[in-house]
Amino acid sequence: MNRRTFLTAGTLALSYALIGCSPSSDADLRVRLLENSIPAELLKEFERRVARGKDLRLLPSKQLADLFQLLQTWKPGDEAKSQGGLPLPFTNRRSAPVADVITLGDAWLTRSIQQGLLQPLRTDDLKDFQALPDSYQAFVKRDRQGQLAANGDIWAAPYRTGTLMIAYRRKDFEELGWKPQDWADLWRSELQRKISLPDSARAVMGLTLKKLGRSINADDLNAIPQLAAELEALNRQVKFYGSTDYLQPLLIGDTWAAVGWSTEILRQAKRDRRIQAVIPSSGTILTADLWVRPAEASNDATRQTLEQDWISFFWQPQIAEQLSLLSLAASPVLLKGDRASLPESLRQNQNLLPSQAVLEKSEFLLPLSEQAIAQYQQLWTSVRL
Repeated sequence: MNRRTFLTAGTLALSYALIGCSPSSDADLRVRLLENSIPAELLKEFERRVARGKDLRLLPSKQLADLFQLLQTWKPGDEAKSQGGLPLPFTNRRSAPVADVITLGDAWLTRSIQQGLLQPLRTDDLKDFQALPDSYQAFVKRDRQGQLAANGDIWAAPYRTGTLMIAYRRKDFEELGWKPQDWADLWRSELQRKISLPDSARAVMGLTLKKLGRSINADDLNAIPQLAAELEALNRQVKFYGSTDYLQPLLIGDTWAAVGWSTEILRQAKRDRRIQAVIPSSGTILTADLWVRPAEASNDATRQTLEQDWISFFWQPQIAEQLSLLSLAASPVLLKGDRASLPESLRQNQNLLPSQAVLEKSEFLLPLSEQAIAQYQQLWTSVRL
């Protein structure tokens, strides 16, 4: 899955001058992170409250996929390979010091564990891990094969979260006299050849499974005989599939609705008042940006202490609130428990903080068996022919 994450207002550029961006091997903490994913105000607060003059080096990457491939370049031994066996295009980065902490998208967690690119986080040092919703805690507990395991190690620390959602053109739906509320609306006759979808089998099949009241991680598609017909009907509604530019047809009016990731859709909706967005009421796909520890990261005790301070910092309630207010991605900490004390702008924004009813019906994309993967690929190919 090719999920990109948006660039927030409040950029890291200000913080590079403050904290530094050189890949110095003698820095007290080296963090590789998604460009502009953390508001500059919070980085300054970390330096003031926690680092206290320590030498922090923050190095950005523009895409989550780049960060996964960077992890592969640090793999010890033979030349790292990207998915599909092709040589990685980042050989010039091999000489860069291994980061202590790096951002990883949830879609790459299983492969990273299977390929030996990560080491587990130290459970005793993970302050406030219990502040995360149960589903987020469960998602990062894995065995050494990357499979979910209730008693497994903790391999990642979620610090931002988003969803799969629907964006739509307000004026077009005002003329129709209704607006999208759930996945089933994408099948309505008024939207024939009027929608754009991500070019992702798991995303499109996942939303279709949600329409049918099933799990997005169904492991036996043969047990859902109506799925093929539903996908074929949805395919007739689609004018455009795209991994990175599925919103463009919506913006120019070629489509009236688009399915995509909240980190991109909410940014566009903020810029363009013609676009509105909704998280479907029957539940959706959850996404998360994660802090992880590379397999080759230093075991120096002082460095590890600062690393754990970095991870825990973003779970503190006040910091989690500021992260959600200053960007268009929510902290998962705010999804758990009473929201009465949150600012009204957050409480009322259900596209940023979905209701508990929607969250209970939402899921992360989880690893599938080889048999299930073959079923998904076969069905996806047959529908798209």
